[in-house]
Amino acid sequence: MTSPTMQSSDITEYLKLDAVDISDLINRGKLSAEHAMQCATQLAQLYDEHFGLLCHPHIQTALHQARQGCPQTRFAGVPFLLKDSGLASQRLPSSIGSRLFSNTEYAQDSTLANRIERAGLIPFARTRVSELCMAPTTEALCYGTPTRNPWDPTRSAGGSSGGAGAAVALGLVPMAHGSDGGGSVRIPAACCGVFGFKPSRGLLPVGPHKGESLGGMATDGILSSTVRDSAAFVDAVCGYEPGGPYASPVNQRSLSDSILPNKGHGRLRIGVWSKAWNALPIAPECLEAVHASATLCQALGHEVFDLPLASFDYEQFTHAHATMLATAIARSVDAKLSQLGRSLQEDDLEPAIAHGYRIGKNVSALSYAAAVDCFHAVGRAIEQSMVHCDLILSPALMSLPVKLGTLIPTGPFPEFRRRVSEYTTFLAIINASGQPAASLPLHQTIDKIPVATQLIGHFGQDDVVMRLAAELERAAPWFPRLHQFRIETYRAMSKIAP
Repeated sequence: MTSPTMQSSDITEYLKLDAVDISDLINRGKLSAEHAMQCATQLAQLYDEHFGLLCHPHIQTALHQARQGCPQTRFAGVPFLLKDSGLASQRLPSSIGSRLFSNTEYAQDSTLANRIERAGLIPFARTRVSELCMAPTTEALCYGTPTRNPWDPTRSAGGSSGGAGAAVALGLVPMAHGSDGGGSVRIPAACCGVFGFKPSRGLLPVGPHKGESLGGMATDGILSSTVRDSAAFVDAVCGYEPGGPYASPVNQRSLSDSILPNKGHGRLRIGVWSKAWNALPIAPECLEAVHASATLCQALGHEVFDLPLASFDYEQFTHAHATMLATAIARSVDAKLSQLGRSLQEDDLEPAIAHGYRIGKNVSALSYAAAVDCFHAVGRAIEQSMVHCDLILSPALMSLPVKLGTLIPTGPFPEFRRRVSEYTTFLAIINASGQPAASLPLHQTIDKIPVATQLIGHFGQDDVVMRLAAELERAAPWFPRLHQFRIETYRAMSKIAP
């Protein structure tokens, strides 16, 4: 991975900017897309080996495209990263974190990848994931090394979009693509202290090769430095895809417009979840973050009150989720084996994923249908529980980011998924409901470990989620803290004196 060497002053200026800043500077002729890409790729070269961020880099191709320019597009030449999730892109192969899927190439772009490039973003690499995106940590064996949390390299950066979360935290790119089938955008955003947004089901396209993922639970999303970056990204790529099985929600206004201050927004009713199903324990730091966020909402003039948990069987849901994931593993693996013309070999998959494959091969149609019915029931229960509120605040994670090695896919697949469900209790349920949700990096411990709060909106009301997220960001800005961390880390890693 090589790129022209930049001066340290160029890098430090780049680290001050979010995606909206960079695109505005490029469109005004104050910054070249090539210069921005050189900064991004030099940071990638500096950090990748130590933190384990990227795979499938195509630096020279990206630099060539940056030199050509992307005039007057929304993100005119902003450096970008695609998750190694199998999002089809002719530009970048993918491995989906698996030795079996190594260097998979695509003959056609996905609709979303096409829209990303039409918006002017220039992807130059993929970000690392857990194998087949099945774990809430990014330690896939196929990459050789784990993805480390930039704030504490002994901890996980989260998953499955862990490489994306770490890359944004370090400032390689101001925002990066993620996907979320059980918290995979919000987990790494929470671990890495960045903003993570999972849109309502159907807002972003998933075609043209499929109409849904994980029975409708999965959607693509975005991890970013600022709320306005995520709002602008979704505005640029959202909208109904002809033939899609879900109608695209229509917000009352663009997300970028909804986050502007002084727009005459009314008082919001915000329910707070501070207990978990089955009395699962929530770490004190996570509860403190929720309570502090709730207090901040009150100070902004909103009504805040304790909200009873939605009424559903959490164990039944975790079983349904594991069933759906196992089915997805079996379908993907069998398709790849058919393409390769061979049977599964012992070292193709990590242990729990291999067990999930065997389970998935034996899931009956009745079990699959029951899982989908369970997801729909959870969605109804959550919406019914918040009939008297506009939004819900909850913990993002049940504990601080776990230490590396804690949640790798070992042992029986159901047991592995049970352990995951006790870490991400408030996240996958929102995939079942299809509601919009954000991970807010408002807090950190005294040791500077990020502690996030989740913000959940009604289905199709992504603008309301973005509106409150932006209000909270203005009241308690996290970007100055993130920028300072980026500068300190850059100086330490490049041995530049303060």
